[in-house]
Amino acid sequence: MTNYIFTCLTLYYLAGGNQRELARQKNLKKTQEIHKGKRKEDSLSASQRKQRDSEIMQQKQKAANERKSLQAGAK
Repeated sequence: MTNYIFTCLTLYYLAGGNQRELARQKNLKKTQEIHKGKRKEDSLSASQRKQRDSEIMQQKQKAANERKSLQAGAK
């Protein structure tokens, strides 16, 4: 019985049964190539990125508040 299983597994791999694994590896490599330079552009640490994003959001909030006050003053 074990000889039969071994033979079946051998035929499976010899017949291209690892096609799914090869496709998975190829897809992983392609995905890594796509996302390769996304984080390296700013070269900031996580805390620096948080601070930068916080400053941007504060500026946006300030601009939104100014627009609201101008609209309220115009009414």
